Amino acid sequence: MIKVYGHPLSTCTRKVLATLGETNTPHELIVVDFAKGEHKQPAHMARQPFGQVPTIDDDGFALYESRAIARYVNEKANGNLAPKDPAGKARMEQWISVETSDFSPPVMKFILQHVFKRPQSDEALTEAQKGVDTALDIMDTQLRKQPYFAGEQFTLADICFMPYVEYAMGTPVKSSVDKRSGVSAWWKRVSERPSWRKIAGRA
Repeated sequence: MIKVYGHPLSTCTRKVLATLGETNTPHELIVVDFAKGEHKQPAHMARQPFGQVPTIDDDGFALYESRAIARYVNEKANGNLAPKDPAGKARMEQWISVETSDFSPPVMKFILQHVFKRPQSDEALTEAQKGVDTALDIMDTQLRKQPYFAGEQFTLADICFMPYVEYAMGTPVKSSVDKRSGVSAWWKRVSERPSWRKIAGRA
């Protein structure tokens, strides 16, 4: 059984939990308590040298970084969260890169401010809004043409966006999502998946 060292409120832990849930992979979540500083203690630093979550232990195979873990879990389970054809897989990887580089960094400013109560400057939020709007416009263009980022198939690309959008919908970013029909329709679809409802506490 895969042991997941992380926290249920962590965006990156949620990516991994969603992948495990979608592939019906048995796992155990071992909570790393940030409030107690457990992520910076020697035991966890030995698993994750950057002091972050999540990390996994799969019968002695250790791995950290959520996107790498998600790919590993899906491949090991022979899951259907990645297209089999090269073009489809490349499209999935393209959108995972967009999430990593162009969407998550600006949207996290709002999540830190409004969800985790870690104040951000007005200047930082103004700049972040520009980044969020640019990313959402590009995402919307894609999602008005097809139901998921990589095409007709729900993939790891969708999972990678979901934790950030979940939290963003509790911030002023919600209005930016709601006004974009493609992104809004996509979110309604993916947020109702049973595995995600469980992770988000809506099951």
